[in-house]
Amino acid sequence: MVGSTGGASGLFKFVSNPSKRPQLTDLQAATAWGVAAGTTALWLVQPFDWIKKTFFEKEKSDEK
Repeated sequence: MVGSTGGASGLFKFVSNPSKRPQLTDLQAATAWGVAAGTTALWLVQPFDWIKKTFFEKEKSDEK
């Protein structure tokens, strides 16, 4: 029973202390790393032919 109240008070201390919360700079850094990881993944895989065929080319119909 003591452990459950200790955990709750620890969570309350984390939430109530503004210096322990993620700051705007932390969120910006995480976003930047996410964009960098996504760009690197696209650069490594390079699915541009598939994207072009799937989204930009129209199907050719065989109507005469």
